Amino acid sequence: MNNKLYRTEAIEYKRHHWRGKALLLAGLPAWLIVLLSTLFLIALIVAVIFCKFTQRIDVKGEVITLPHSINVFSPQQGFIIKQYVKIGDLVKKNQPLYEIDVSRNTSSGNVSAAQVESINEKIYNSEEIIKKLVHNKKQTLNALNEQLKTSTDSLKVTIRMLQNTQAGLKKMHDNLASYDKYLSDGLITKDQYNYQHSLYFQQQSAYQSLVSQKMQLESQITQLNSDKVTKAADFDNQISSQYNQTNDYKNQLIESNANGNLIVKATADGRIESLSATQGQTVDNGSSLAQIKPIGNVEYYLILWLPNNSIPYLKIGDSINIRYDAFPADKFGQFPGEIISISSMPASRQEMSEYTNVNNGSTQQELALYKAIVKIKDKEFSYKGKTLSLSNGLKAQAVVFLEERPLYMWMFTPIYKISQSVSGPVND
Repeated sequence: MNNKLYRTEAIEYKRHHWRGKALLLAGLPAWLIVLLSTLFLIALIVAVIFCKFTQRIDVKGEVITLPHSINVFSPQQGFIIKQYVKIGDLVKKNQPLYEIDVSRNTSSGNVSAAQVESINEKIYNSEEIIKKLVHNKKQTLNALNEQLKTSTDSLKVTIRMLQNTQAGLKKMHDNLASYDKYLSDGLITKDQYNYQHSLYFQQQSAYQSLVSQKMQLESQITQLNSDKVTKAADFDNQISSQYNQTNDYKNQLIESNANGNLIVKATADGRIESLSATQGQTVDNGSSLAQIKPIGNVEYYLILWLPNNSIPYLKIGDSINIRYDAFPADKFGQFPGEIISISSMPASRQEMSEYTNVNNGSTQQELALYKAIVKIKDKEFSYKGKTLSLSNGLKAQAVVFLEERPLYMWMFTPIYKISQSVSGPVND
């Protein structure tokens, strides 16, 4: 009965409708696939050949001021009983900063004879160091001036030779046209004709050598002038630091009173940038008390420590990107800088110890570091209506741009390294 109620087609549909219908989509034409693949391959080849990539490294840096900020240290161990200044105050030289109770180091209210002798010895040693620094500065600058004079004289001679060679080269080039006519007229032989061309090529090679020599001498002179500025600034900073230390020692003798109290004074005019101690605090001998930033024409610079494998690719005038640790790059971005000086010799450990942002790890110690001075273009910037400024000792990361090559050369770098590793001795 049921079979008669529904058509056979309806029953079959109900049984198989869940399978759905197969739809055949038309595929892409073969010519279109070939065209798209060809265009992609051409674009890839063009990018590999013509696009360039610059190798870059991250190096650590530290913001400094020229002249440098002055650190004031505790001359003796004691107890701070009075603080005369606060952060941001303008101070004059010899203005009191702290009063320290050093009575446990005194006898009957007076500085002991042993202490006086010790302080006098420190003053003498500090003054001797100043004399040596002044002498070394003079000797170093004299040596650089001698090198600069020699290079300048060599450059003048090279320029004269270059002018003469250029004039001779032009004359020989003009004469070659005559030798072409002489050869066609049978006045000279083919050997004579070739000999004149050989002389011309020799003169051309000598001209190119003189051009290269001139460029090397100009680069050497630029480097020597940069070294003069860098070395003079380093010596001046060391001498200034020693003078401040000497003044601190002298103040120990002058300012120690009968009650065993010591007055610590400012060693120069400036603004109090930071205070490391407060009233009621106990300080040790040599503890940092305050930092004074000189007022007036103060310029901010960035000190970078460059690895030796980056020196061949860098020169004075190169641009870098600066990221300050106190101002995250994701919010404040990067800031431009320009290299104005690169040391010609690796920095000594004593020089690097004056800065706090030098990595003291074993890898860093094994690697020779060169000191570079970077001119900072943006000293102030704003964020949400608030003006922010740089400060002495601010830590930073700098992106230094090295060698620029096409992409295909970077692709073949591993092959080049392998070929070097399996090559034999290099003979001149």
